[in-house]
Amino acid sequence: MEDAGQIQGLLGPRSVSLGLAAHPCSYLDGREAIDEGYLTLQLSPARYQRLMDLGFRRSGHIVYRPVCQGCQACQPLRVLVEEFKPSKSQRRVLKRNADVVLELGEPSLTPEKLSLYQRYLEFQHPGTRQDAGLETLRDWLYSSCTATLEACYRDRSGRLVGVTILDLCPRALSSVYHFFEPQEAKRSLGVYSVLAEIELCRAKGLPWYYLGFWVKGCPKMEYKSDYAPFELMVGGRWVRGEN
Repeated sequence: MEDAGQIQGLLGPRSVSLGLAAHPCSYLDGREAIDEGYLTLQLSPARYQRLMDLGFRRSGHIVYRPVCQGCQACQPLRVLVEEFKPSKSQRRVLKRNADVVLELGEPSLTPEKLSLYQRYLEFQHPGTRQDAGLETLRDWLYSSCTATLEACYRDRSGRLVGVTILDLCPRALSSVYHFFEPQEAKRSLGVYSVLAEIELCRAKGLPWYYLGFWVKGCPKMEYKSDYAPFELMVGGRWVRGEN
């Protein structure tokens, strides 16, 4: 593991260590997870990409990575954009969403997006909608310590059907979070957004699309290996993987 001085040098003098935080694992039942976290006000896109290459992700202004004892199930994954070609099933998703338009801009939390997120949360995680207030969403998703974009997906009528928060790095886009309209679940908008954002990377000449952690044994995270070829971070190094 990298020494604290190297990490602190990337984070800068205005960051604060949050120490090690233990909590029930979100991905694998019956396990305890431990995160190494830092609160930081601002990171250059280049520094944040270097931190991602050390296994870190961000949530709001918190940069963190799992450091669980005896477990390395959380492996960062990035798609090799130039080599990626949609599978047969992914091409069907593209066709199904041919009417969807991507609007790219700066993140802006509006009542329309809050309402969409609340419907999505109730659909994906019933009973948690009470935690989806304006301030909560602003703090963890619409506040950022680095360069961030928002991809809004609208159907031909102009209705908002999906949103992705993306961090923009010198050689990559990093998907932070995606939420979609539950009434349009048959569209597979989560899949479509990844395909569209990979193509956005291609158009911008960015070689990688970061998809966060791939976790073997966790269905809600294993899907990320469907976007092959990709690289996984194993033992501090990027290693090529194929689905």
